[in-house]
Amino acid sequence: MRSFENWPDAQLLAGTEQDPAAFGAWYRRHEREVLSFFRYATRSSELAADLTAETFAAALESIRGYRPELGEARAWLFGIARHVLARSLERGRVENRARAALALPVLVIDDEAIERIEAVSTNGSLAALLAELPPGVRAAVEGRVVDEREYTELADRLKCSESVVRKRVSRGLARLRKRIEEESPR
Repeated sequence: MRSFENWPDAQLLAGTEQDPAAFGAWYRRHEREVLSFFRYATRSSELAADLTAETFAAALESIRGYRPELGEARAWLFGIARHVLARSLERGRVENRARAALALPVLVIDDEAIERIEAVSTNGSLAALLAELPPGVRAAVEGRVVDEREYTELADRLKCSESVVRKRVSRGLARLRKRIEEESPR
């Protein structure tokens, strides 16, 4: 069996057509983070699982549209996740279009799966993790990632240079990633 552990995200996505296991490795790499995003946004484990499945199905369906030169694969994935969430909120239900188009089975969530989802999302809740960051770093991460503000705008708002904001965001995200990995059930 091929090991994809050290492959960058863009390489995994590019390799999916030749070896579908590459997408599986990319899915496993980002599943908890996407699940936590939806759990935080919806406060529902079942809905979070459905939205996560639809997000990855939509990503797989549109994988040829990913362009690494336009941004990181993780950002592309979360762009899809935001659109899936917005459509879900707009319609008051989860769209199953991508899963149906790929003929993926209906997702069945048992009590054990719900407990795992809740453990991932409550142990690594975004608000609690952000609160652990130093104030300047937290403001930069919230501004860039949560509020989706431009670096130049954040530099003006935080009264520092754009490069300082970029460094704060980078450090903050690295700390958050490490904490999520530490707290996530294996």
